[in-house]
Amino acid sequence: MKPQTFALSRDRATPFRYFWMTALSMVLIVSQSLMAEARGAPDSFADLADRISPSVVNITTSTTVAANTGPQGIVPEGSPFEDFFREFQDRNGKGDRPRRSSALGSGFVISEDGYIVTNNHVIESADEITIEFFSGKELPAKLVGTDPNTDIALLKVEADEPLPFVTFGNSDTARVGDWVMAMGNPLGQGFSVSAGIVSARNRALSGTYDDYIQTDAAINRGNSGGPLFNMDGDVIGVNTAILSPNGGSIGIGFSMASNVVSKVVDQLKQFGETRRGWLGVRIQDVTPDMAEALGLAKATGALVSDVPDGPAKDGGMAAGDVIVNFDGVDVEDTRQLVRVVGNTEVGKTVRVVVNRNGNQEILKITLGRREEAEAVPAVQPGAETPEPSQSELLGMTLSPLTSELRQELQLPDDAKGLLVMDVPETSEAFEKGMRQGDVIHEAGQSLVLSLSDLEERIAEAKDAGRKSILLLVRRGGDPRFVALNLEDK
Repeated sequence: MKPQTFALSRDRATPFRYFWMTALSMVLIVSQSLMAEARGAPDSFADLADRISPSVVNITTSTTVAANTGPQGIVPEGSPFEDFFREFQDRNGKGDRPRRSSALGSGFVISEDGYIVTNNHVIESADEITIEFFSGKELPAKLVGTDPNTDIALLKVEADEPLPFVTFGNSDTARVGDWVMAMGNPLGQGFSVSAGIVSARNRALSGTYDDYIQTDAAINRGNSGGPLFNMDGDVIGVNTAILSPNGGSIGIGFSMASNVVSKVVDQLKQFGETRRGWLGVRIQDVTPDMAEALGLAKATGALVSDVPDGPAKDGGMAAGDVIVNFDGVDVEDTRQLVRVVGNTEVGKTVRVVVNRNGNQEILKITLGRREEAEAVPAVQPGAETPEPSQSELLGMTLSPLTSELRQELQLPDDAKGLLVMDVPETSEAFEKGMRQGDVIHEAGQSLVLSLSDLEERIAEAKDAGRKSILLLVRRGGDPRFVALNLEDK
C-alpha cells in the first residue's frame, strides 16, 4: 500500500500561506516594538542636542600665580649652582615676575537673566572668569557664591538679550539603566556631546553631602561643571569627577545629583552662601552588634554618641539615643541623616523620633545653622571614684582614671571613666578599634567611674539576655560607640 500524500492546490495554498506570513509579520513587529520599548533607546540624540546645546557654556578662568622667589627645591640654598638656576629661570620668564595661569571647564545657564552653574573647582581662586556661549559669543562673569562641600559654584553674566537656559529635573526619578547625555568642553576641544546610561545612584566619594549619579557617558577633564541631561532635556546632574588610573575616561564618571545642586543654587542665589540646618549631635552608624546591645529590631538609624551644647541638647536629646525618624523621614544611616538635616530650613522646629532604652520618644528640636555652629564638648556630671588597681575585663586591661593618669595623658580635669591600659591584638576589642589610651566613659548607657561599675553593667546585660554590651569610648575628646561580645566573659 502506497503511503498517502497530501497536497494543496495552488489556488487553496496561496490564501493559507498569506495568512501565516501576515501573522508572522505582525508577531515580529510587536516583538520589535516591545524590545524597543524595553531598551528605551532613542534613534538619535541629535534633536535633543540641538535643543539644549545653546544653554551649555565653556568657562575659561585666569589666575595670577605668585612670583617664584628662587630655585627652591631644585638646588640647595648656598649651592654654587644657585645663581646659574636663577639666571636660567629669569631667561625663561620664571623669575620674580608673577605669571598668569588659565584653566578650562564647563557650565550651563539656568535662567534667561544669566545665572550659570559650574563646579567650584573650575573657578576657585580665579581672578577673571570668561563665559563662551555655543554661538561663540563671550561675556565676563562674576562669582555669586560657592559651596565647596558639594563643589558647586554660581556665576552671573549680564547679557543684552534673554539667554537660552535649561531647568533642573528630579534626580530621584533617575533609574539605573536610563539613558543620559553629558555636554561640555572635554580636554579643551570645545562643545562636545557624549551619551551613556545611569550606571549607579547615591554614590559617595569623600564629601559629607555627596549624592552622585554614576554614569558611563564619557566625562573627561574639561567636562567639570557641565550638565548631565535625561532624555527630556532636564539637568539631573552636574559632571564633577572621574575615576581613572590615567586621568582619562574609562566609563566611570560622577555627576552631583540635581536635587542636591538645586537646593544649593537657590541658597547661593538668595544669600550668596549656603545655610544648612544643624542638629548639633555627633553620630555613628548602628552596627548589628550595637542593635543587639540596644534591643533594636534591626541595625538602622543614627546612634548619638555625644550631644554638645546646641539645638539637640536644648531639645532633650541624649547620648545613646538612636534617631529613627527626622521630620517625617525614616533614618537609614548617618549619611542619610546628615543630608536630610542639611537640606532642612534653618530655624525650623522639627519632630525627631528617637529610640531610648528600648522605648520611642518624640522630641521637638529647632534647628540651628551648621555654618555658624561651634561644637562644645559636653561635660558629664559625676563624682570621681579613683581605684588604684587594674583589672582584665572584656579582653582589655582597664584602670580607673586618676589625677596622675589625666596629667600624664593630657586629659581634661573633668575626664571620667576607665582607661584602657592594654589591648591584645588578638582580642575582639582590638578588632573593633579599641586602643591603648582610650577612655571608656559609659557601659550599657550608664556612666562608669570604677571597675565595679563596669562589672555591674556587664552582669546587668547578661541578666537581660544581651549577647553584647555597648560602650561609649572617647579618644582625644571624640566619642564613639563600640559593641563588645559578652559570651564567655
